Amino acid sequence: MKKHSTTLRVRYAETDQMGVVYHGNYAQYFEIGRTEWLRSMGVTYKYMEKTGIMLPVISLICNFKKSALYDDVLTVTTQLRKTPSVKIEFEYEITNQNQELICTGSTILAFINKEINKPTRCPKYILEKLEL
Repeated sequence: MKKHSTTLRVRYAETDQMGVVYHGNYAQYFEIGRTEWLRSMGVTYKYMEKTGIMLPVISLICNFKKSALYDDVLTVTTQLRKTPSVKIEFEYEITNQNQELICTGSTILAFINKEINKPTRCPKYILEKLEL
């Protein structure tokens, strides 16, 4: 399935007093990974919301392998797990500038019709882009 990588630098505010990234920030790193994955296909959250689709996270798993530190350059590699239906599933791998594995994880998000606040199928415009 389609894979995309993006890099980011760990900011001081994302760390504790020991300079280690606080575990809660990994959910944000995953979000950056998936929004850039979508953007690489020409789709943005802003466009989805404009067309009546919301995409809340319904499951989040994070497996820590090594600490990320202040000023590390992290690469977030995001991969689609399978063709989306009512849900879309992503897998993540985060490595540092030395190619050391920092963490792995996954998220499941649900497509929600904004107007009726109910689950809906993946929009056709996303499925079409996955076929290219």
